[in-house]
Amino acid sequence: MKVLVLGADGYLGWPTAMHFSAQGHDVIALDNFAKRQWELEEGIEPLIPVPPLHRRIRTWERVADKKIRLRIGDLCNHRFIYNVLSEEKPDAIVHYAEQPSAPYSMQSRTTAAYTQSNNVIGTLNLMFAMHKYCPSAHLIKLGTMGEYGTPNIDIEEGWLTIEHNGRSDTVLYPKRPGSFYHLSKVFDSQNLEFGCRIWKLRCTDLNQGVVYGIHTPETELDADLRTSFHYDDVFGTVLNRFIAQAVAGFPLSVYGRGGQTRGFLNIVDTIRCVDLAAKHPADKGEFRVYNQFTEQFSVVDLAKKIQKVARYLNYKTEINNLPNPRIELEDHYYNAKHKKLEDLGLKPTLLTETVLKKIFNEVKKSSKNIHNEAFLPKIKWAQI
Repeated sequence: MKVLVLGADGYLGWPTAMHFSAQGHDVIALDNFAKRQWELEEGIEPLIPVPPLHRRIRTWERVADKKIRLRIGDLCNHRFIYNVLSEEKPDAIVHYAEQPSAPYSMQSRTTAAYTQSNNVIGTLNLMFAMHKYCPSAHLIKLGTMGEYGTPNIDIEEGWLTIEHNGRSDTVLYPKRPGSFYHLSKVFDSQNLEFGCRIWKLRCTDLNQGVVYGIHTPETELDADLRTSFHYDDVFGTVLNRFIAQAVAGFPLSVYGRGGQTRGFLNIVDTIRCVDLAAKHPADKGEFRVYNQFTEQFSVVDLAKKIQKVARYLNYKTEINNLPNPRIELEDHYYNAKHKKLEDLGLKPTLLTETVLKKIFNEVKKSSKNIHNEAFLPKIKWAQI
């Protein structure tokens, strides 16, 4: 296939680009490097410095003897994405190219508006470009489990069949997101479903849980091929942050009582899920939703799991409960379905002690780069 990876400079985008290239596909990596600018604005950086994408591509070509082509530009410039799709006409488009942080989106009116305009308009431009130049392409869009919120009923995979006044219908599952970032993803889903229904586009919306981990088979081939690993309060995911805190001798920062329950998956399973979606594309006119996670934990249970491994590795790790900066339920029902990807063949990588020890060892190698001031939350939902 010809595969276009949008947001290819990112945590998930770069390993995805290498994965498809390793399989022999024609891969085009696209990015505008905005994430690096956001990091500069916030005064934060990944645990391990990440080489420029140009250098990573050169290293990949040398190490793997495979090519990845680079296109630089912004999805919010519709003329740019029109040109890319009219010239390349990809078979599959993997879309990571959005502002990915809930805290960033809740920082101010400016960051909230930017998040929504960047994410929603960028995706809308992509839809129009697909409709005009490659309507048969399969769009694999990274969504988020955060779209659903924490409803008091089971979370189905994207759609819900309801009965009302003696009649039944199947509708998009009701959404109650918890940030302006997650709300932008809801808008994406609604727009994409509309595009599939009206224009007969084909789309798989991957509602992903919280990702953890630092390596995929390709990133381990050379130091230059590493991807970003954030542990900070803006772009860091909770498990990555907890491990960095344990290695630094800093208490694990649990927001509130820690009863918030979420779906989690290893970064290697993110790549596998995208691969499965690409190999089994949605039908023409189909808006398909997969809930992309493998396990679910409460935040406090996750902290205890990490504390156990940390103490085994001789880190004196404590757990601190902080006032929750977010507006969210801390005790709630949570039962999200996630069978469709397993039905396609996904064999989950579970969060075992062995997996945790491997991440600990990788973080320990770069422990001198950990800055404790990046751990504690500085953005509060009620003060936007």
